Amino acid sequence: MVIEHLQAVPHLTTAQRGPLQMIEGHLLARQTEIEQWFRAQWLSTPPPFYASVDLRNSGFKLAPVDTNLFPAGFNNLNPAFQPLCIQAIQAAVERFCPKACGILVVPESHTRNIYYLENLANFVHLLELAGFQVNVGSLLPEVTSPQTIPLPSGRQITLHPLTRDGNKVKVGSHAPCFVLLNNDLSGGVPAILQGLEQPVVPPLALGWVTRRKSQHFALYQKAAAEFAVIAGIDPWFVDPVFRKCGKIDFQKRAGEDCLTYYVEEVLSEIGAKYREYGISEEPFVIVKSDAGTYGMNIMTVRSPDEVRDLNRKQRTKMARGKEGFNVTEVLVQEGVYTFETWEEAVAEPVVYMIDRFVVGGFYRVHSGRGVDENLNAPGMTFKPLAFVESCISPDRSKSPDASPNRFYAYGVIARLALVAAAREIHAAGLTQSAGALRP
Repeated sequence: MVIEHLQAVPHLTTAQRGPLQMIEGHLLARQTEIEQWFRAQWLSTPPPFYASVDLRNSGFKLAPVDTNLFPAGFNNLNPAFQPLCIQAIQAAVERFCPKACGILVVPESHTRNIYYLENLANFVHLLELAGFQVNVGSLLPEVTSPQTIPLPSGRQITLHPLTRDGNKVKVGSHAPCFVLLNNDLSGGVPAILQGLEQPVVPPLALGWVTRRKSQHFALYQKAAAEFAVIAGIDPWFVDPVFRKCGKIDFQKRAGEDCLTYYVEEVLSEIGAKYREYGISEEPFVIVKSDAGTYGMNIMTVRSPDEVRDLNRKQRTKMARGKEGFNVTEVLVQEGVYTFETWEEAVAEPVVYMIDRFVVGGFYRVHSGRGVDENLNAPGMTFKPLAFVESCISPDRSKSPDASPNRFYAYGVIARLALVAAAREIHAAGLTQSAGALRP
């Protein structure tokens, strides 16, 4: 991959900077209290092994819109933060399996997705640099012998057939200390991974076959309310309003009344907040699958009538998710504008974390999408060196929107989403301590 020249924070094009600078100012002023609060959270609810958080920065609001527990963009991170990644990996592995020497990575089955394979190769490289023997075990039945795939970056990735011996999985004769999933299990939990003696990280229960975005954001809402007291802000500035519609069939037009009702309700709540803070933008909502979207099953809605008037093409798009499953549950989430740009293209920050540490991020950029649209769509690009400076080192001598302070704000809100993810794991009755992770 060609690494682009370091650039400063993209220009924030909105004139409505006051509230966001206010938020950033509060975070700077209360940094000590905020970091103490995070440390207390990790003691009570340890974080997942890794995660990425999609943020939206409207100038008047900075909020997460998605939290991915199986991140797949390690090829887009700033190589300058590699030492931080290595240290974070060592800390995470020690927590899950203190005596670990070997790790088995179970990837997605995207053998033709070069971008995903580049991610996988980069992630394996980081694990190896952290001092672990790493093998990649494929779930694909056609992988019956090791397959080495050359990549455009000059790297290569070798997929091994995954086999089971009793209650352990292995690659060849190598039985790893623990299994690290980079597969979101949208298609279900394979039998080969069930009931293992080895720790499986993240736990199988966090795959999209059972996990729901609405559960995550309900826990995020509570965490944001607690955090807002510490930070001295209205939690709405960092928390998107949402509702869940649990019974919908887009093809049969069933559940429309539920969806229409919640769209109207969320729009009304957003509108009230806009009026309270003198925001002149038009409220909108994002309707998306309550399970993993993979950039699918997402639409921007500004009126309940738009839901009633969906055409056949739109209904078909919303009805089928990843792995071909039927979408029956949707999240109606407050639309958060993104007024950040990269070379005049709309952009949104994505923050990566390993264990409790922010290890970098990038901007997702899309020249063909608007400030109120989903950017995780064909045609998107990534700017791997977007984070010029670490997300954990604010500079109180500079203005709130100076790059280290903006990036610190990104890291704070991303870690707030990580707290919610940790509470998801706790709520599911799963342990994050050393040893096997089982209900």
